[in-house]
Amino acid sequence: MPLTIAAGQYSGPGRKSSNQDFHGLCMPSDRRLAAKGIAIALADGISSSEFSRQASQAAVTSFLEDYYCTSEAWSVRQSAERVLAATNSWLFAQTQLGQGRYDKDRGWVCTFSAMVIKSRTAHLFHVGDARICQVQGRTLEPLTTDHRIHAGAGQSYLGRAFGIAQQVEIDYRKVPLEVGDTFVLATDGVHGHVTPAAVAAAIERHADDLDAAAAAIAAEALHGGSDDNLTVQVVRVLSLPDPESTEVSRLAAELPLPPLLEPRMVFDGYRVLRELHASSRSHVHLAADEATQQLVALKTPSIDLRDDPAYRERFLLEEWVARRVESAHLLKAHAPLRPRNALYIAMEYVEGNTLAQWMVDHPLPAIDGVRDIVGQLARGLRTMHRAEMVHQDLRPENVLIDATGTVKIIDFGATRVAGILEMGIEARNPLPGMAQYMAPEYFLGADGSVRGDVFSLGVLTYQMLTGRLPYGLEMIRCRSLGEQKRLRYRAVQETRRDIPSWIDDAIRKAVHPDPNLRYGDVSEFAFSLHRPDAALQRRKYPPLIERDPLAFWKTLSLLLALGCVLLLALLRR
Repeated sequence: MPLTIAAGQYSGPGRKSSNQDFHGLCMPSDRRLAAKGIAIALADGISSSEFSRQASQAAVTSFLEDYYCTSEAWSVRQSAERVLAATNSWLFAQTQLGQGRYDKDRGWVCTFSAMVIKSRTAHLFHVGDARICQVQGRTLEPLTTDHRIHAGAGQSYLGRAFGIAQQVEIDYRKVPLEVGDTFVLATDGVHGHVTPAAVAAAIERHADDLDAAAAAIAAEALHGGSDDNLTVQVVRVLSLPDPESTEVSRLAAELPLPPLLEPRMVFDGYRVLRELHASSRSHVHLAADEATQQLVALKTPSIDLRDDPAYRERFLLEEWVARRVESAHLLKAHAPLRPRNALYIAMEYVEGNTLAQWMVDHPLPAIDGVRDIVGQLARGLRTMHRAEMVHQDLRPENVLIDATGTVKIIDFGATRVAGILEMGIEARNPLPGMAQYMAPEYFLGADGSVRGDVFSLGVLTYQMLTGRLPYGLEMIRCRSLGEQKRLRYRAVQETRRDIPSWIDDAIRKAVHPDPNLRYGDVSEFAFSLHRPDAALQRRKYPPLIERDPLAFWKTLSLLLALGCVLLLALLRR
Protein backbone atom coordinates (compact mmCIF):
# COMPACT_ATOMS: atom_id res chain seq x y z
CA MET A 1 0.00 0.00 0.00
CA PRO A 2 1.43 3.42 -0.92
CA LEU A 3 1.75 6.43 1.35
CA THR A 4 -1.42 8.56 1.19
CA ILE A 5 -2.49 11.67 3.05
CA ALA A 6 -5.39 14.09 3.17
CA ALA A 7 -4.51 17.77 3.31
CA GLY A 8 -6.28 21.08 3.69
CA GLN A 9 -4.80 24.56 3.24
CA TYR A 10 -5.87 28.14 3.72
CA SER A 11 -4.02 31.42 3.39
CA GLY A 12 -5.43 34.95 3.56
CA PRO A 13 -4.34 38.51 4.34
CA GLY A 14 -6.55 38.78 7.44
CA ARG A 15 -6.89 42.43 8.39
CA LYS A 16 -3.88 43.45 6.32
CA SER A 17 -4.02 44.81 2.79
CA SER A 18 -1.70 42.14 1.38
CA ASN A 19 -0.71 38.58 2.18
CA GLN A 20 3.02 38.13 2.83
CA ASP A 21 2.71 34.41 3.65
CA PHE A 22 3.28 31.64 1.15
CA HIS A 23 2.57 27.93 1.37
CA GLY A 24 2.61 24.79 -0.75
CA LEU A 25 2.46 21.02 -0.90
CA CYS A 26 3.98 18.52 -3.29
CA MET A 27 2.64 14.97 -3.52
CA PRO A 28 4.43 13.11 -6.37
CA SER A 29 2.66 10.23 -8.05
CA ASP A 30 5.73 8.54 -9.55
CA ARG A 31 8.61 6.68 -7.92
CA ARG A 32 9.62 9.86 -6.08
CA LEU A 33 6.77 9.23 -3.65
CA ALA A 34 8.68 6.30 -2.16
CA ALA A 35 12.16 7.72 -2.74
CA LYS A 36 11.59 11.31 -1.52
CA GLY A 37 8.15 11.39 0.13
CA ILE A 38 5.55 14.18 0.40
CA ALA A 39 6.69 17.74 1.18
CA ILE A 40 4.60 20.43 2.92
CA ALA A 41 5.94 23.93 3.61
CA LEU A 42 4.93 27.44 4.63
CA ALA A 43 6.79 30.73 5.09
CA ASP A 44 5.91 34.04 6.71
CA GLY A 45 7.51 37.30 5.55
CA ILE A 46 8.23 40.12 8.00
CA SER A 47 5.76 42.99 7.71
CA SER A 48 8.45 45.72 7.76
CA SER A 49 9.90 44.68 4.40
CA GLU A 50 8.47 45.36 0.96
CA PHE A 51 10.14 42.14 -0.26
CA SER A 52 8.66 39.81 2.35
CA ARG A 53 6.16 38.24 -0.07
CA GLN A 54 8.90 37.51 -2.60
CA ALA A 55 11.09 36.04 0.15
CA SER A 56 8.33 33.72 1.37
CA GLN A 57 7.46 32.60 -2.14
CA ALA A 58 11.11 31.95 -3.00
CA ALA A 59 11.66 29.91 0.17
CA VAL A 60 8.66 27.63 -0.34
CA THR A 61 8.91 27.30 -4.11
CA SER A 62 12.63 26.50 -4.12
CA PHE A 63 12.18 23.91 -1.39
CA LEU A 64 9.28 22.11 -3.07
CA GLU A 65 11.05 22.09 -6.43
CA ASP A 66 14.70 21.56 -5.55
CA TYR A 67 14.17 18.95 -2.83
CA TYR A 68 12.92 16.50 -5.46
CA CYS A 69 15.99 17.16 -7.60
CA THR A 70 18.39 15.85 -4.95
CA SER A 71 19.82 12.35 -5.08
CA GLU A 72 17.50 9.48 -4.19
CA ALA A 73 20.40 8.03 -2.22
CA TRP A 74 20.51 11.02 0.14
CA SER A 75 18.65 11.02 3.43
CA VAL A 76 15.74 13.44 3.82
CA ARG A 77 17.78 15.54 6.22
CA GLN A 78 20.76 15.96 3.89
CA SER A 79 18.53 16.66 0.90
CA ALA A 80 16.44 19.27 2.71
CA GLU A 81 19.29 20.98 4.51
CA ARG A 82 21.33 21.32 1.32
CA VAL A 83 18.37 22.96 -0.42
CA LEU A 84 17.52 25.20 2.54
CA ALA A 85 21.14 26.34 2.95
CA ALA A 86 21.23 27.37 -0.71
CA THR A 87 17.88 29.15 -0.39
CA ASN A 88 19.04 31.08 2.66
CA SER A 89 22.26 32.10 0.89
CA TRP A 90 20.27 33.41 -2.07
CA LEU A 91 17.87 35.37 0.16
CA PHE A 92 20.79 36.82 2.11
CA ALA A 93 22.45 37.88 -1.14
CA GLN A 94 19.26 39.72 -2.15
CA THR A 95 19.15 41.35 1.28
CA GLN A 96 22.73 42.58 0.85
CA LEU A 97 21.90 44.16 -2.52
CA GLY A 98 19.27 46.51 -1.11
CA GLN A 99 18.40 48.50 1.98
CA GLY A 100 18.39 45.30 3.98
CA ARG A 101 22.18 45.53 3.99
CA TYR A 102 21.85 48.29 6.59
CA ASP A 103 18.49 47.34 8.11
CA LYS A 104 17.58 43.63 8.15
CA ASP A 105 13.92 44.55 8.78
CA ARG A 106 13.83 45.73 5.18
CA GLY A 107 15.53 42.69 3.68
CA TRP A 108 14.45 39.47 1.99
CA VAL A 109 13.61 37.85 5.30
CA CYS A 110 11.04 35.19 6.20
CA THR A 111 10.36 32.36 8.60
CA PHE A 112 10.12 28.81 7.28
CA SER A 113 8.60 25.54 8.47
CA ALA A 114 8.34 22.31 6.49
CA MET A 115 7.43 18.67 6.94
CA VAL A 116 8.54 15.81 4.70
CA ILE A 117 6.64 12.55 5.10
CA LYS A 118 8.69 9.62 3.83
CA SER A 119 7.80 6.00 4.43
CA ARG A 120 6.67 5.84 8.07
CA THR A 121 8.42 8.97 9.40
CA ALA A 122 7.76 12.72 9.39
CA HIS A 123 10.87 14.91 9.09
CA LEU A 124 10.44 18.45 10.41
CA PHE A 125 12.52 21.53 9.44
CA HIS A 126 11.96 24.82 11.20
CA VAL A 127 13.32 28.38 11.34
CA GLY A 128 11.38 31.27 12.89
CA ASP A 129 8.10 31.58 14.78
CA ALA A 130 5.63 29.57 12.71
CA ARG A 131 4.70 26.25 14.31
CA ILE A 132 4.22 22.60 13.50
CA CYS A 133 1.92 20.78 15.93
CA GLN A 134 0.41 17.32 16.18
CA VAL A 135 -3.21 16.82 17.20
CA GLN A 136 -3.40 14.82 20.42
CA GLY A 137 -7.01 14.18 21.37
CA ARG A 138 -8.60 17.57 21.98
CA THR A 139 -5.42 19.57 22.11
CA LEU A 140 -2.15 20.14 20.21
CA GLU A 141 1.40 19.06 20.96
CA PRO A 142 3.95 21.59 19.65
CA LEU A 143 6.73 19.89 17.71
CA THR A 144 8.80 23.02 17.06
CA THR A 145 10.24 25.83 19.17
CA ASP A 146 9.59 29.50 18.38
CA HIS A 147 12.77 31.38 17.51
CA ARG A 148 11.50 34.64 18.93
CA ILE A 149 13.43 36.60 21.56
CA HIS A 150 11.43 38.66 24.06
CA ALA A 151 13.12 41.94 25.00
CA GLY A 152 10.66 43.08 27.68
CA ALA A 153 7.90 45.69 27.68
CA GLY A 154 5.98 43.58 25.19
CA GLN A 155 8.75 43.85 22.61
CA SER A 156 10.17 40.83 20.75
CA TYR A 157 12.12 40.05 17.61
CA LEU A 158 13.04 37.03 15.50
CA GLY A 159 16.13 35.25 16.73
CA ARG A 160 16.42 33.15 13.55
CA ALA A 161 15.01 33.54 10.05
CA PHE A 162 15.95 33.09 6.41
CA GLY A 163 17.79 35.95 4.74
CA ILE A 164 19.22 37.57 7.90
CA ALA A 165 22.68 35.98 7.85
CA GLN A 166 24.80 34.06 5.36
CA GLN A 167 24.27 30.88 7.38
CA VAL A 168 21.26 29.81 9.41
CA GLU A 169 20.75 27.07 11.96
CA ILE A 170 17.78 24.87 11.03
CA ASP A 171 15.94 22.85 13.68
CA TYR A 172 15.42 19.23 12.64
CA ARG A 173 13.26 16.54 14.22
CA LYS A 174 11.95 13.09 13.26
CA VAL A 175 8.50 11.85 14.30
CA PRO A 176 7.35 8.23 13.80
CA LEU A 177 3.96 7.97 12.11
CA GLU A 178 0.80 5.97 12.55
CA VAL A 179 -2.32 5.94 10.41
CA GLY A 180 -4.63 8.74 11.53
CA ASP A 181 -1.90 11.10 12.78
CA THR A 182 -2.87 14.72 12.10
CA PHE A 183 -0.51 17.68 11.91
CA VAL A 184 -1.10 21.44 11.79
CA LEU A 185 1.34 23.96 10.30
CA ALA A 186 0.46 27.58 11.09
CA THR A 187 2.04 31.01 11.00
CA ASP A 188 2.18 33.17 14.14
CA GLY A 189 -0.84 35.15 12.97
CA VAL A 190 -2.86 31.99 13.60
CA HIS A 191 -1.30 30.09 16.50
CA GLY A 192 -0.91 33.26 18.57
CA HIS A 193 -4.66 33.96 18.56
CA VAL A 194 -6.43 30.63 18.72
CA THR A 195 -6.33 28.01 21.45
CA PRO A 196 -5.10 24.45 20.82
CA ALA A 197 -8.51 23.15 21.88
CA ALA A 198 -10.24 25.33 19.27
CA VAL A 199 -7.88 24.05 16.55
CA ALA A 200 -8.54 20.41 17.48
CA ALA A 201 -12.30 21.07 17.63
CA ALA A 202 -12.31 22.67 14.16
CA ILE A 203 -10.47 19.68 12.68
CA GLU A 204 -12.93 17.30 14.35
CA ARG A 205 -15.93 19.25 13.01
CA HIS A 206 -14.58 19.22 9.47
CA ALA A 207 -12.97 15.79 9.50
CA ASP A 208 -14.10 15.10 5.93
CA ASP A 209 -13.01 18.46 4.51
CA LEU A 210 -9.64 19.60 5.76
CA ASP A 211 -9.72 22.72 3.56
CA ALA A 212 -12.79 23.77 5.52
CA ALA A 213 -10.99 22.89 8.75
CA ALA A 214 -8.04 25.11 7.80
CA ALA A 215 -10.38 27.99 6.90
CA ALA A 216 -12.27 27.56 10.19
CA ILE A 217 -9.02 27.71 12.18
CA ALA A 218 -8.05 30.93 10.39
CA ALA A 219 -11.48 32.38 11.08
CA GLU A 220 -11.09 31.56 14.79
CA ALA A 221 -7.75 33.40 14.82
CA LEU A 222 -9.28 36.42 13.11
CA HIS A 223 -12.13 36.38 15.61
CA GLY A 224 -9.53 36.14 18.39
CA GLY A 225 -8.03 39.48 17.39
CA SER A 226 -5.25 38.55 14.97
CA ASP A 227 -4.05 41.50 12.90
CA ASP A 228 -1.56 39.44 10.86
CA ASN A 229 -1.76 37.28 7.76
CA LEU A 230 -3.38 33.88 8.33
CA THR A 231 -1.96 30.64 6.89
CA VAL A 232 -2.88 27.13 8.01
CA GLN A 233 -2.09 23.66 6.66
CA VAL A 234 -3.70 20.51 8.04
CA VAL A 235 -2.28 17.10 7.13
CA ARG A 236 -3.70 13.70 8.04
CA VAL A 237 -2.00 10.36 7.36
CA LEU A 238 -4.45 7.98 5.64
CA SER A 239 -2.16 5.03 4.91
CA LEU A 240 1.48 4.12 5.39
CA PRO A 241 3.57 2.09 2.96
CA ASP A 242 4.71 -1.44 3.51
CA PRO A 243 8.49 -1.31 4.05
CA GLU A 244 8.82 -3.89 1.28
CA SER A 245 7.03 -1.70 -1.29
CA THR A 246 10.19 -0.03 -2.63
CA GLU A 247 11.21 -0.34 -6.26
CA VAL A 248 14.07 -2.73 -5.47
CA SER A 249 11.90 -4.93 -3.22
CA ARG A 250 9.11 -5.08 -5.78
CA LEU A 251 11.40 -6.07 -8.64
CA ALA A 252 13.17 -8.63 -6.47
CA ALA A 253 9.86 -10.29 -5.69
CA GLU A 254 8.27 -10.04 -9.15
CA LEU A 255 11.06 -10.88 -11.61
CA PRO A 256 11.38 -14.58 -12.47
CA LEU A 257 14.69 -16.37 -12.08
CA PRO A 258 16.91 -16.54 -15.17
CA PRO A 259 17.98 -19.84 -16.74
CA LEU A 260 21.52 -21.14 -16.41
CA LEU A 261 23.49 -19.19 -18.98
CA GLU A 262 25.63 -21.01 -21.54
CA PRO A 263 27.97 -19.66 -24.24
CA ARG A 264 26.26 -18.75 -27.55
CA MET A 265 22.76 -18.72 -26.11
CA VAL A 266 20.59 -15.59 -26.52
CA PHE A 267 19.01 -14.37 -23.30
CA ASP A 268 16.72 -11.32 -23.00
CA GLY A 269 18.37 -9.59 -25.96
CA TYR A 270 21.95 -10.49 -24.99
CA ARG A 271 24.19 -13.09 -26.68
CA VAL A 272 26.23 -14.92 -24.05
CA LEU A 273 29.90 -15.26 -25.00
CA ARG A 274 31.69 -16.85 -22.06
CA GLU A 275 31.79 -17.16 -18.28
CA LEU A 276 33.86 -14.57 -16.44
CA HIS A 277 33.38 -15.52 -12.82
CA ALA A 278 31.41 -17.95 -10.69
CA SER A 279 31.05 -18.05 -6.92
CA SER A 280 28.59 -19.04 -4.23
CA ARG A 281 27.10 -15.52 -4.45
CA SER A 282 26.67 -14.92 -8.18
CA HIS A 283 27.62 -15.89 -11.74
CA VAL A 284 29.03 -13.38 -14.23
CA HIS A 285 29.11 -13.88 -18.01
CA LEU A 286 30.48 -11.76 -20.83
CA ALA A 287 27.70 -10.98 -23.30
CA ALA A 288 26.98 -8.73 -26.26
CA ASP A 289 23.84 -6.61 -26.54
CA GLU A 290 22.15 -7.84 -29.72
CA ALA A 291 20.87 -4.33 -30.52
CA THR A 292 24.16 -2.44 -30.16
CA GLN A 293 26.84 -5.17 -30.01
CA GLN A 294 28.13 -3.50 -26.85
CA LEU A 295 29.93 -5.86 -24.49
CA VAL A 296 28.41 -6.12 -21.02
CA ALA A 297 28.89 -8.22 -17.91
CA LEU A 298 25.68 -10.12 -17.13
CA LYS A 299 25.35 -10.99 -13.47
CA THR A 300 22.83 -13.64 -12.40
CA PRO A 301 21.96 -14.73 -8.86
CA SER A 302 23.51 -17.69 -7.14
CA ILE A 303 21.60 -20.97 -7.48
CA ASP A 304 21.91 -21.62 -3.74
CA LEU A 305 20.66 -18.18 -2.63
CA ARG A 306 18.20 -17.20 -5.34
CA ASP A 307 15.19 -18.09 -3.15
CA ASP A 308 16.33 -15.80 -0.32
CA PRO A 309 14.30 -12.51 -0.52
CA ALA A 310 17.01 -10.52 1.30
CA TYR A 311 19.68 -11.80 -1.10
CA ARG A 312 17.53 -10.93 -4.13
CA GLU A 313 17.11 -7.37 -2.86
CA ARG A 314 20.86 -6.94 -2.27
CA PHE A 315 21.47 -8.39 -5.72
CA LEU A 316 19.35 -5.70 -7.42
CA LEU A 317 20.72 -3.01 -5.10
CA GLU A 318 24.02 -3.20 -6.99
CA GLU A 319 22.43 -1.84 -10.15
CA TRP A 320 20.38 0.74 -8.18
CA VAL A 321 23.57 2.13 -6.64
CA ALA A 322 25.53 2.07 -9.91
CA ARG A 323 22.89 4.25 -11.60
CA ARG A 324 23.12 6.92 -8.90
CA VAL A 325 26.87 7.47 -8.64
CA GLU A 326 29.16 8.72 -11.37
CA SER A 327 32.90 8.19 -11.16
CA ALA A 328 35.63 6.78 -13.36
CA HIS A 329 36.51 4.55 -10.41
CA LEU A 330 33.07 3.00 -9.88
CA LEU A 331 31.59 0.32 -12.13
CA LYS A 332 28.72 1.64 -14.26
CA ALA A 333 25.39 -0.01 -14.97
CA HIS A 334 24.55 -0.76 -18.61
CA ALA A 335 21.77 1.53 -19.83
CA PRO A 336 18.72 -0.69 -20.50
CA LEU A 337 17.19 -0.55 -23.98
CA ARG A 338 14.21 -2.82 -23.23
CA PRO A 339 12.20 -4.11 -20.28
CA ARG A 340 13.92 -6.70 -18.12
CA ASN A 341 12.17 -10.07 -18.07
CA ALA A 342 14.24 -11.90 -15.47
CA LEU A 343 16.27 -11.34 -12.32
CA TYR A 344 19.70 -10.26 -13.55
CA ILE A 345 21.75 -7.09 -13.88
CA ALA A 346 23.84 -5.80 -16.79
CA MET A 347 27.00 -3.86 -15.94
CA GLU A 348 29.79 -2.37 -18.02
CA TYR A 349 32.48 -4.83 -19.04
CA VAL A 350 35.98 -3.97 -17.81
CA GLU A 351 38.81 -5.97 -19.34
CA GLY A 352 41.45 -6.36 -16.70
CA ASN A 353 42.47 -8.16 -13.52
CA THR A 354 41.29 -8.00 -9.95
CA LEU A 355 43.45 -6.43 -7.27
CA ALA A 356 43.88 -9.95 -5.88
CA GLN A 357 45.62 -11.01 -9.11
CA TRP A 358 47.59 -7.75 -9.17
CA MET A 359 49.02 -8.55 -5.74
CA VAL A 360 50.06 -12.00 -6.98
CA ASP A 361 51.79 -10.39 -9.96
CA HIS A 362 53.42 -7.68 -7.79
CA PRO A 363 54.52 -9.32 -4.53
CA LEU A 364 56.83 -6.39 -3.62
CA PRO A 365 55.30 -3.35 -5.31
CA ALA A 366 56.86 0.09 -5.34
CA ILE A 367 55.24 2.56 -2.98
CA ASP A 368 54.32 4.87 -5.90
CA GLY A 369 52.24 2.12 -7.52
CA VAL A 370 50.42 1.47 -4.26
CA ARG A 371 49.81 5.19 -3.77
CA ASP A 372 48.27 5.40 -7.22
CA ILE A 373 45.86 2.52 -6.60
CA VAL A 374 44.88 3.82 -3.15
CA GLY A 375 44.29 7.30 -4.54
CA GLN A 376 41.95 5.99 -7.24
CA LEU A 377 40.08 3.81 -4.73
CA ALA A 378 39.73 6.83 -2.43
CA ARG A 379 38.21 8.92 -5.23
CA GLY A 380 35.66 6.22 -5.98
CA LEU A 381 34.77 5.75 -2.33
CA ARG A 382 34.50 9.49 -1.77
CA THR A 383 31.96 9.72 -4.58
CA MET A 384 29.87 7.12 -2.77
CA HIS A 385 30.30 8.80 0.61
CA ARG A 386 29.12 12.14 -0.78
CA ALA A 387 25.96 10.34 -1.90
CA GLU A 388 25.51 9.00 1.66
CA MET A 389 26.54 5.50 0.62
CA VAL A 390 29.02 3.23 2.39
CA HIS A 391 30.43 0.37 0.27
CA GLN A 392 31.04 -2.02 3.22
CA ASP A 393 32.62 -4.77 1.09
CA LEU A 394 35.92 -3.40 -0.17
CA ARG A 395 38.30 -6.34 -0.79
CA PRO A 396 40.78 -7.41 -3.50
CA GLU A 397 38.16 -9.38 -5.44
CA ASN A 398 35.93 -6.29 -5.65
CA VAL A 399 38.55 -4.08 -7.29
CA LEU A 400 39.34 -4.24 -11.02
CA ILE A 401 42.40 -2.75 -12.74
CA ASP A 402 42.17 -2.40 -16.52
CA ALA A 403 44.94 -2.30 -19.12
CA THR A 404 45.34 1.49 -18.75
CA GLY A 405 45.83 1.24 -14.99
CA THR A 406 42.38 2.63 -14.16
CA VAL A 407 41.06 1.20 -10.90
CA LYS A 408 37.34 0.50 -10.50
CA ILE A 409 35.36 -0.59 -7.45
CA ILE A 410 32.71 -3.21 -8.22
CA ASP A 411 29.97 -5.14 -6.41
CA PHE A 412 27.65 -2.71 -4.61
CA GLY A 413 25.34 -5.38 -3.20
CA ALA A 414 26.40 -4.72 0.39
CA THR A 415 26.25 -0.92 0.10
CA ARG A 416 24.53 0.95 2.91
CA VAL A 417 22.34 3.71 1.41
CA ALA A 418 20.86 6.33 3.73
CA GLY A 419 17.92 7.08 1.43
CA ILE A 420 16.90 3.41 1.22
CA LEU A 421 17.22 2.85 4.96
CA GLU A 422 14.71 5.68 5.50
CA MET A 423 12.16 3.74 3.48
CA GLY A 424 11.88 1.34 6.39
CA ILE A 425 14.00 -1.49 5.02
CA GLU A 426 15.91 -3.20 7.82
CA ALA A 427 19.60 -3.95 7.42
CA ARG A 428 19.36 -7.71 7.03
CA ASN A 429 23.05 -8.30 6.56
CA PRO A 430 24.88 -7.34 9.80
CA LEU A 431 28.20 -8.68 8.42
CA PRO A 432 28.04 -7.37 4.85
CA GLY A 433 31.59 -8.00 3.67
CA MET A 434 34.47 -10.45 3.90
CA ALA A 435 35.55 -10.75 7.53
CA GLN A 436 39.29 -10.13 6.92
CA TYR A 437 38.58 -6.67 5.46
CA MET A 438 35.64 -5.56 7.61
CA ALA A 439 36.05 -2.96 10.33
CA PRO A 440 36.02 -4.44 13.88
CA GLU A 441 32.90 -2.50 14.90
CA TYR A 442 30.79 -4.56 12.49
CA PHE A 443 31.41 -7.62 14.68
CA LEU A 444 29.98 -5.68 17.65
CA GLY A 445 26.76 -4.83 15.79
CA ALA A 446 27.62 -1.23 14.80
CA ASP A 447 26.17 0.32 11.66
CA GLY A 448 28.32 0.90 8.62
CA SER A 449 30.10 4.25 8.36
CA VAL A 450 32.68 6.10 6.30
CA ARG A 451 35.32 5.10 8.86
CA GLY A 452 34.50 1.46 8.15
CA ASP A 453 35.48 1.99 4.50
CA VAL A 454 38.64 3.78 5.70
CA PHE A 455 39.55 0.65 7.65
CA SER A 456 39.02 -1.59 4.62
CA LEU A 457 41.12 0.71 2.42
CA GLY A 458 43.86 0.68 5.05
CA VAL A 459 43.84 -3.14 5.13
CA LEU A 460 44.14 -3.26 1.32
CA THR A 461 47.07 -0.83 1.45
CA TYR A 462 48.82 -2.91 4.10
CA GLN A 463 48.23 -6.12 2.15
CA MET A 464 49.54 -4.65 -1.11
CA LEU A 465 52.78 -3.66 0.62
CA THR A 466 53.33 -6.75 2.75
CA GLY A 467 51.16 -9.57 1.42
CA ARG A 468 49.74 -9.96 4.94
CA LEU A 469 46.87 -8.60 7.05
CA PRO A 470 47.62 -6.02 9.77
CA TYR A 471 46.14 -8.18 12.55
CA GLY A 472 46.37 -11.56 10.87
CA LEU A 473 43.23 -13.56 11.62
CA GLU A 474 43.06 -12.44 15.25
CA MET A 475 40.55 -9.68 14.54
CA ILE A 476 37.97 -12.16 13.20
CA ARG A 477 37.97 -13.99 16.51
CA CYS A 478 37.40 -10.85 18.60
CA ARG A 479 33.81 -10.61 19.81
CA SER A 480 34.13 -7.90 22.47
CA LEU A 481 35.50 -4.40 22.72
CA GLY A 482 38.06 -5.54 25.26
CA GLU A 483 39.42 -8.20 22.92
CA GLN A 484 39.64 -5.69 20.08
CA LYS A 485 41.62 -3.26 22.25
CA ARG A 486 44.19 -5.99 22.83
CA LEU A 487 44.84 -6.46 19.11
CA ARG A 488 48.48 -5.94 18.14
CA TYR A 489 49.26 -4.15 14.91
CA ARG A 490 52.11 -5.72 12.97
CA ALA A 491 54.28 -2.93 11.63
CA VAL A 492 54.77 -2.74 7.86
CA GLN A 493 58.49 -2.29 8.47
CA GLU A 494 58.72 -5.79 9.92
CA THR A 495 58.39 -6.98 6.32
CA ARG A 496 59.31 -3.92 4.23
CA ARG A 497 62.22 -1.96 5.71
CA ASP A 498 62.20 0.26 2.61
CA ILE A 499 58.85 1.75 3.61
CA PRO A 500 59.19 5.03 5.60
CA SER A 501 57.96 4.90 9.18
CA TRP A 502 55.53 7.77 8.58
CA ILE A 503 53.69 5.70 5.96
CA ASP A 504 53.48 2.86 8.48
CA ASP A 505 52.06 5.35 10.99
CA ALA A 506 49.38 6.45 8.51
CA ILE A 507 48.32 2.86 7.81
CA ARG A 508 48.31 2.12 11.55
CA LYS A 509 45.89 5.00 12.06
CA ALA A 510 43.64 3.91 9.17
CA VAL A 511 43.24 0.39 10.59
CA HIS A 512 42.92 1.35 14.25
CA PRO A 513 40.35 -0.87 16.02
CA ASP A 514 38.65 2.23 17.45
CA PRO A 515 36.78 4.00 14.60
CA ASN A 516 37.07 7.33 16.42
CA LEU A 517 40.86 7.16 16.15
CA ARG A 518 40.91 6.53 12.38
CA TYR A 519 40.92 9.07 9.58
CA GLY A 520 37.50 10.64 9.11
CA ASP A 521 37.69 10.52 5.32
CA VAL A 522 39.35 8.25 2.76
CA SER A 523 40.96 11.22 1.03
CA GLU A 524 42.78 12.13 4.27
CA PHE A 525 44.31 8.68 4.36
CA ALA A 526 45.28 8.75 0.68
CA PHE A 527 46.93 12.15 1.18
CA SER A 528 48.82 10.92 4.25
CA LEU A 529 50.63 8.36 2.07
CA HIS A 530 52.32 11.17 0.12
CA ARG A 531 53.77 13.23 2.96
CA PRO A 532 54.16 12.90 6.74
CA ASP A 533 51.13 13.83 8.82
CA ALA A 534 52.43 16.52 11.19
CA ALA A 535 49.57 15.98 13.62
CA LEU A 536 50.23 12.25 13.64
CA GLN A 537 53.92 12.82 14.33
CA ARG A 538 53.05 15.12 17.26
CA ARG A 539 50.85 12.41 18.72
CA LYS A 540 53.59 9.82 18.20
CA TYR A 541 56.19 12.02 19.92
CA PRO A 542 54.11 14.34 22.14
CA PRO A 543 55.86 17.13 24.06
CA LEU A 544 56.79 16.54 27.69
CA ILE A 545 53.89 18.67 28.96
CA GLU A 546 51.46 16.19 27.35
CA ARG A 547 53.37 13.01 28.23
CA ASP A 548 54.11 13.95 31.86
CA PRO A 549 52.76 17.34 32.99
CA LEU A 550 54.19 16.93 36.51
CA ALA A 551 57.69 16.30 35.21
CA PHE A 552 57.34 19.28 32.86
CA TRP A 553 56.47 21.70 35.67
CA LYS A 554 59.15 20.30 37.97
CA THR A 555 61.74 20.75 35.24
CA LEU A 556 60.52 24.26 34.47
CA SER A 557 60.61 25.20 38.16
CA LEU A 558 64.14 23.88 38.48
CA LEU A 559 65.28 25.87 35.46
CA LEU A 560 63.66 29.01 36.84
CA ALA A 561 65.33 28.48 40.21
CA LEU A 562 68.71 28.02 38.57
CA GLY A 563 68.08 31.16 36.56
CA CYS A 564 67.30 33.13 39.71
CA VAL A 565 70.45 31.90 41.44
CA LEU A 566 72.53 32.83 38.41
CA LEU A 567 70.94 36.28 38.26
CA LEU A 568 71.64 36.92 42.00
CA ALA A 569 75.24 35.86 41.52
CA LEU A 570 75.67 38.31 38.69
CA LEU A 571 74.12 41.15 40.70
CA ARG A 572 76.53 40.62 43.64
CA ARG A 573 79.59 41.14 41.45
